[in-house]
Amino acid sequence: MMNRRQWTLSLAALPAALATTPMAAMANEGKPVTIVVPYAAGGTTDMLGRLLAKELAPLLRRTIIVDNKPGAGSAIGAAYVAKAPADGSVLLVATSTTLAINPSLYRKLPYDPARDFVPVGMIGAVPLAVVTHASVPARTLEELVALSRSRREGLSYGSAGNGSPQHLAAEMLKAATGARLNHVPYKGSALAVTDLLGQQIDVMFSDIAPVLQHVKSGRLRALAVTSPRRQASMPDVPAVAESGIKGTADFDAVAWQSLVAPAGTSRELVGKMAAALSKVMSEASVRAQLARDGLEPGSIAPEQLAEYIRSETARWAAVVRFSGATVD
Repeated sequence: MMNRRQWTLSLAALPAALATTPMAAMANEGKPVTIVVPYAAGGTTDMLGRLLAKELAPLLRRTIIVDNKPGAGSAIGAAYVAKAPADGSVLLVATSTTLAINPSLYRKLPYDPARDFVPVGMIGAVPLAVVTHASVPARTLEELVALSRSRREGLSYGSAGNGSPQHLAAEMLKAATGARLNHVPYKGSALAVTDLLGQQIDVMFSDIAPVLQHVKSGRLRALAVTSPRRQASMPDVPAVAESGIKGTADFDAVAWQSLVAPAGTSRELVGKMAAALSKVMSEASVRAQLARDGLEPGSIAPEQLAEYIRSETARWAAVVRFSGATVD
C-alpha cells in the first residue's frame, strides 16, 4: 500500500512512452477542453482547476475552460463528467470526497467512483486549518475545546459540505476531545469563509488557501493544522497532534486533489494528459505557488494513483464509521 505522504514521483516514474509523447499530437483534436470543478468558485479546488487550465493549455495546445458544477458533496460535477464523451474534452478535478469518501456516505451515488473514471494524475495534498474569527476568545486549540464545552449550545463550525474532509476532520476532533461543535454545511469553502468573516459561524475547518490572507490580516485566527506536521504557509501554527490534548497525538486529516477523465478514455490520451500534468507539477513556479497556498504539491502516475485511491477509500470508510457521519 502506498504511503500517502509520498506525494512526489519524478517523470521517470512514468512509462517512457508517456514521458516522451509529443504534446503537439493533441493540437488538431478540435474541441476545447473543459475542466469541471465540482465546487463553487473561490475555493481551493476552483483555484487548482484554474491553475491547471492556465498551465496545461500551452502544453496540450488546446483552449481550456473551467466549469464550476457545485453541489451534493461534488456528486453533481462528478456525475456530469462520468457521462461525458471519453475523448479528452472533459476532465474532472476529483477530490478525496469525490473518489474516496462519498462511497461510504451515500447509499446511492449518481456515479461509480471505481468504474466511471480513469486517473490522470495526482495534484497534491490539502492540509486543513482550524480557524476562528478574531473575536472568538480562544487563542489555542485547547482553549477552543474548553470554550465549546463551557457553552450549553457549543460552537458552530462551517465546512465545505456534508461528508467533506472538513466535516469529517471536525467530527474526528469532536470524538477525540469531547468538543461541542455544531455542523453548518456549505456548498464549498468560499461561502463558509464569508460567513466566518461575518461572524455567522464561530469556527471553520478550512483548506488553507481560502483563509490564509485573512489570517495574515488578523481578521481570522488559525489555531491548528490537521496534518501530522506544521505547514510552510503557516509555520507558527501547530499541528493538532502538538496540542497536548488527550486523544490527538496521532491526529491526521488531510484531503487531496487529483485529475481524472471519463472511463473509456484511450490509454494514449490519458498518457498525453498525464505527461503534461507531470510536467506542470514539476515546474518550480507551480510548486512554489501551491506551497504558498498551503498545499503539498505532488505528481503520481495513473497506475499508482488508482492504487492510492483504493487504499484511501478503505481509510476514509473507517473514518466515516468512526465519526458516525452520514448525509442520507
